[in-house]
Amino acid sequence: MRTSLISVAVAAILPSLAAAQEVAPQAPAPLPAQPSATPPAKPKPADGAAGRTVGEVVVTGEAAVPVQTSIDRKSYDVTKDLQAQSGAITDALRNVPSVQVDVQGNVSLRGDGNVTILIDGKPSSLFQGDNKAQALQSLPADSIARVEVITNPSAEFQSDGSAGIINLITKHSKGLGFTGSVRGTVGDELRANTGVSLGYNSDKLTVSSDLSVRRDKQKLNQADDRLTPDPAGGFDGVDQEQVQHFLAESVNARLGVDYDLTPKTRVGFETHGNFTDFLLNGPSRIGEFGPGGAPAARFERDLDIHQKRALGGVSVNLRQKLAGEGDFATSLSLEEINDARTRSGHTLDQVPSAPEEFDRQAINNHQHHIELKGDWTQPLADMSKLKAGFDVDHVDNSYRNRGFAGGALDTEAPDPTLTNLFEFRQTVAAAYVTYERPVGPVTLLAGLRVEDMQIHLDQATLGQENQIDYLRAYPTLHLSWKLADTQQFTASYSHRIQRPDPGAFNSFRLELDPLNFQSGNAHLKPQQTQSFELGYEYRQSPLVLVTTLYYRENRDGFAQVLHDLGGGVFLNERDNAAQSRFAGVEEVASGKITSKISYNLSVNLRWNQLDSLGPMFAPRRSLVSGEGHGSISWQATPNDLVQFNGFVQGKELTPQGAQSPLLGFDLGYRRKLTDKLFLVVTAQDVFHSFYSFYRADTPVLIERTKADFDTRQFRVGFSWSFGGGKPKEPAFEFQNGGGPTP
Repeated sequence: MRTSLISVAVAAILPSLAAAQEVAPQAPAPLPAQPSATPPAKPKPADGAAGRTVGEVVVTGEAAVPVQTSIDRKSYDVTKDLQAQSGAITDALRNVPSVQVDVQGNVSLRGDGNVTILIDGKPSSLFQGDNKAQALQSLPADSIARVEVITNPSAEFQSDGSAGIINLITKHSKGLGFTGSVRGTVGDELRANTGVSLGYNSDKLTVSSDLSVRRDKQKLNQADDRLTPDPAGGFDGVDQEQVQHFLAESVNARLGVDYDLTPKTRVGFETHGNFTDFLLNGPSRIGEFGPGGAPAARFERDLDIHQKRALGGVSVNLRQKLAGEGDFATSLSLEEINDARTRSGHTLDQVPSAPEEFDRQAINNHQHHIELKGDWTQPLADMSKLKAGFDVDHVDNSYRNRGFAGGALDTEAPDPTLTNLFEFRQTVAAAYVTYERPVGPVTLLAGLRVEDMQIHLDQATLGQENQIDYLRAYPTLHLSWKLADTQQFTASYSHRIQRPDPGAFNSFRLELDPLNFQSGNAHLKPQQTQSFELGYEYRQSPLVLVTTLYYRENRDGFAQVLHDLGGGVFLNERDNAAQSRFAGVEEVASGKITSKISYNLSVNLRWNQLDSLGPMFAPRRSLVSGEGHGSISWQATPNDLVQFNGFVQGKELTPQGAQSPLLGFDLGYRRKLTDKLFLVVTAQDVFHSFYSFYRADTPVLIERTKADFDTRQFRVGFSWSFGGGKPKEPAFEFQNGGGPTP
């Protein structure tokens, strides 16, 4: 829909990510402990219950396993995806099972967009509100090693994210001495990105750093038609066509240092920064008509948005080994974001004729995020394990808009419809405990998390203050049953919530253009989700099969609700307007067709039911839909690899209508020039099939929207690594070695 699209396009951000020349062939560090603060651990044998640990994935053999599983998560190797070598994170996520990415970069898990995104187990303000989609569309994917998909998180995770968690595991340097890599990509429309990674490893000291620059462009064509009942009979209508051009330029930097004070004590320090310059511009043509199609009004509007966003963050951490193979880790992190935007509009009335109008907004948003957390792990004598921790997370945000309007650029005066001040403060204090115990072939992981929430809202312009506080407990349960060396069953339950983004609480009614307003809702409640899963896994090299049955029930879900204010004017407001149920079966398979052709496939068939919440909404509906991902890699010669990727996303229900299916196809080629130098060529959306249709059908609104993002891209890139001995090749084929993952 138009309003949500504009709000998404306003923000463009890039968190910094640690990137280095390669990833060690071992599982990522367990969450929520920070990988940079974890001393290297010796591999544990995959020989039964004694080798199992909560959150740990044990990999046998030397080849990287594309699908790794543990008792509470699945982990996917994205270094084997050609698009990840030169594209953005969204390009890599589109090929990850359970994950869907729409044309605007919005991410969902099994059809639910309430997803929490972490980087190395840590949350970031970068992935809140309307910033999330643009951030993921701008992030360079070549800094990511694996993507962890956690659809039923255990109690050690924050309860936020009712659909689950996507954890991006960054690459880390390997080998003693100095290591590094240089990478670069150029594409059509002057797209480009480049980066340098440097690392140093010794017996006690580990240093990693990364500097990257990215330039990306996109174009959107959108058409929107709305009909509302006219009291005199028939329908009134509004139609709009718009073209928008996007340009994002960003610089990212990161430095991390870890030092072993003693064989049992490690301290760490990390700092990162990002600067993004984002431009959006384009014209819109808007028309109103009455019953019978008689024109009532028509005007044109040009919109320009210029955003400059600066981010800085720092963290310190300590990890201490305890007696009896116990462990304690604590960290303190601070992140600051300054977001300055200028939003300029020019409206020219054609029917009826009227003087042109200019409007301008000076937006200054400041976000402050601080988190203190600690995790204690203690193995017990009966091979069980006790884990406990605390987490205090504080957010303090200020959103200041100053608006001006007038008949000419030099005569603009303050405009109260464009001016407001909103302040948001939130503190979550949490404690958790989990207990894991193997009993023969069965392993049980039970947990409980208690969170105290305090939110203070101050809409200074409207003179409204609100206080929200509650104390709640969130239980979780996970089971795994090892049938044989090649097979296991899993089962899990979790109670999750989805808290509204800070900006969603701002109830000020903001004018986007003469016919469109948007506002938040100070009375939003968190969405409540009850989630159940059953799984089966089979591994017999080179074949991997993972089957999951799931059921999820949501209440008090969020939705953008379009209200007709009369006269062709609409308000897009956030509300707890979704009650839904999801059930489905998901199948993930990877293996080899021949010695030179490998594949990775996933299919999700799901049922979704959405309740009606009143006359403004569509009636109660249910839908059977699905999505799938596929990748085929052909190792034509020892030095040449060809890859084909495809995906399809099924139809989605919304409170007022439905979103049409999406599909896209990519091609890639990699050439090994030397052991340390590689050439990668990719083509994205080769059939120009990546566009969406939205339709709303309610007693008070009929709407049809088509959004066509020009995502077609052609890119040529290279990567060169040095130091640390012979590097691991950035292969894309799926290799499965060893037995099953415990």
